[in-house]
Amino acid sequence: MDSKNVIAAISLSAAVIIIYGLFFAPPPPDPKKINNEKNNIVESTSEAPSLDQNVEVSKISRNEAIKNEDRVQFENSTVIGSISLVGGSIDDLTFKKYTNTLNGDDNVILLNPKKVEDGYYIETGWATANKNINLPNSKTIWTIEGNNKLTPNSPIKLSWTNDQNIKFIKDISIDDQYLFKVNQTIINNSEKTYNFYPYGQIIRNLAPEIIDFFILHEGLIGVFDDQLVEEDYDDIEEKKFSINADKGWLGITDKYWITSLIPQENRKFRTDFDYKNKFRANFIETSATEIGANETKSNEIKIIIAAKEVDVIDGYAENLNISKYDLAIDWGWFYFLVKPLFFLIDYFFKLTGNFGIAIILITICIRIVFFPLANYSFKSMAKMKVLQPEMTRLKELHKEDKMKLQQEMMALYKKEKVNPVSGCLPIFIQIPFFFAIYKVLFVTLEMRHQPFYGWIKDLSERDPTSIFNLFGLIPWDPPSFLLIGVWPCLMGLSMYLQQKLNPTPPDPIQAKIFAFFPLFLTVILAPFPSGLVIYWTINNILTMAQQYVIIKRTTVKTAQ
Repeated sequence: MDSKNVIAAISLSAAVIIIYGLFFAPPPPDPKKINNEKNNIVESTSEAPSLDQNVEVSKISRNEAIKNEDRVQFENSTVIGSISLVGGSIDDLTFKKYTNTLNGDDNVILLNPKKVEDGYYIETGWATANKNINLPNSKTIWTIEGNNKLTPNSPIKLSWTNDQNIKFIKDISIDDQYLFKVNQTIINNSEKTYNFYPYGQIIRNLAPEIIDFFILHEGLIGVFDDQLVEEDYDDIEEKKFSINADKGWLGITDKYWITSLIPQENRKFRTDFDYKNKFRANFIETSATEIGANETKSNEIKIIIAAKEVDVIDGYAENLNISKYDLAIDWGWFYFLVKPLFFLIDYFFKLTGNFGIAIILITICIRIVFFPLANYSFKSMAKMKVLQPEMTRLKELHKEDKMKLQQEMMALYKKEKVNPVSGCLPIFIQIPFFFAIYKVLFVTLEMRHQPFYGWIKDLSERDPTSIFNLFGLIPWDPPSFLLIGVWPCLMGLSMYLQQKLNPTPPDPIQAKIFAFFPLFLTVILAPFPSGLVIYWTINNILTMAQQYVIIKRTTVKTAQ
């Protein structure tokens, strides 16, 4: 096999291996996470007490659980829900702008009351090591003072007084998006001095159903002293995670939604991620707040329960000075490429009003940026195609002497100034942007339920048509593994036509492998988001146009 065949085989193998590694193989272990695991359980030097939770889960419906408790309603332009006066927890929240299905009327519900099977809620409060003090807990019934509905223009106040004459107050406000602020105040009307530790915790009874694509984290998350920590649900079931920090945030993240807590600035805290029949992400300050007789002290906790809109998440990170809060959106290891690519796509979307057109414009921009490099590669490939007869002649002439054949081939490449390796460049140029486009389509909420034209109603989902029912002409719904739609077929066809512009491998077996490759990728990429397949197809068409022009020019020049 001559060097051209070797390079061709390597190129094909590399493409398959890289695509497999990016989308199907388990990710390599994160070195930072390995280091974290060595110190996963941090021995706290503070006296901050642990946070216990003994709420029983009932088999009642969500509506029953909401009706069975007195509540304070809240609403703004993005969310609607209620706060239970039993425990003072935020346990009922629905997103007003997002539905579970395309064109559906069932809005996304994120938080559920604690006694429901899939309860998901947030608690704030005070803890103490003094067992003689009565503190508000999950069963405490709070009293509302003043406003009985929480809106951006009307905060609410909840209060409760224990038998030691210590009054606890929660002043809760909400902005017009996803931010709650809970200002907790203790008024010590007794004659004694006490130590209290403010805390906040997010509790989720059950882990949600997760489709593991190996490129997206769903589970417990936090940034502690600028260090990102991501723990999967199954990891926390096996082992508790605990860490002390001077600053940061913590939460539970889904693909498109996040629930997070931001402790008060300049206060050290301990965070625990654990599982005791339910998942918990909590923090507690490690330095006590000492409250003397007839003294009042306060603490503020910020709570963000958000749809992960890029502008909103970035806005909170900047305006509230939350360290690395933009990582609530899982941009991945290629953050430096994926996030700028999103902003460029979003810019084109605002110009055109269609994310599909924006993807096509991005594809054109990428081709323009790499035009000189691709030109060099295609010129080399065109020369290789022109030199094929001479290469075949040398192969026949030196078929008994492989060493001599290699020397003559290298001399021919040098004489004609051909670099066989340059033919790999188009593949390696496409792979990072292929991955980046896929990541943008997969993780950004802005791409969810965005249509293109015709039958593509959601660019973040696969092409819904199938060649096996003649794209809808036959009244039969094929199973999902047979859904190979129009756009995947167009992509496969464009790859096949592009191959015809490349030098044909002289080895018949290798030629058959190359011929099979477009079909292979068509089947593999059919389940991928249609926006990604559109990108790949348009990129192939632009590549063919550029390659065709170069081949024609190279052929004419050689003939002269």
